[in-house]
Amino acid sequence: MNQECKKNADPKVVADFGSEWTRFNQNELMPEEHQVMFDNYFKIFPWDKLPNNSVGVDVGCGSGRWAALVLPKVGHLHCVDASKDALRVARSNLKDEKNVDFQLSSVDELQFTDNSMDFVYSLGVLHHVPDTAAAVKSIARILKPGAPMLLYLYYAFDNRPLWFRILWQISDFFRRIVSRLPVKLKHFVCDIIAISVYWPVARLGALLDKLNLMPASWPLSYYRDKEFYTLRTDALDRFGTRLEPTFHQGTNN
Repeated sequence: MNQECKKNADPKVVADFGSEWTRFNQNELMPEEHQVMFDNYFKIFPWDKLPNNSVGVDVGCGSGRWAALVLPKVGHLHCVDASKDALRVARSNLKDEKNVDFQLSSVDELQFTDNSMDFVYSLGVLHHVPDTAAAVKSIARILKPGAPMLLYLYYAFDNRPLWFRILWQISDFFRRIVSRLPVKLKHFVCDIIAISVYWPVARLGALLDKLNLMPASWPLSYYRDKEFYTLRTDALDRFGTRLEPTFHQGTNN
């Protein structure tokens, strides 16, 4: 598929994520951490409600890290991504799996018939497309009536203190700069952010957690027990993309 065919995809964002998954193909992700991260996302997913030999779609599969743990639970999985580089990584990571195929497509051009899929999930993807609402409608089109759709989108921290939201806005200002740097320089800067910000703040949070002193809104608390590889991956994921709206309830920001 040519870049011109991708209506609801920013070519530069697609290239950014292709570069990210090529650099961090998740081969160094520890299995235990991989499982914990998967469980965090999928703990609300109704696996027991899926039909036997269910067929579904991973929209924005990236490296295939979630697909690897979904595949043993389903009949067949279609892995879709707008990036050729990401799909190359996913194919490599899932080369031993038999119940998967791969589709190069943007979310608005999903090549499935209406009301045909038993489930869909899209984690950390749809806030990186130009029109998130249209993307959700495109996914809903291919689902059978009542079939589950699991989405993860960045929210606008409405339930967090003012100081936390200000800190996020500051980080977002730097993201807008870092994401537009040349690829090699961007990777270097994001590694520096992982070393100088993510690691010390997360590890201090881990210490405070052990002492039962960690505030509820501690920044980067999610990473307090994560390996440095995950910190590097997510620092690039956070600061390396130039399109990243956040969402209030019922509206986008």
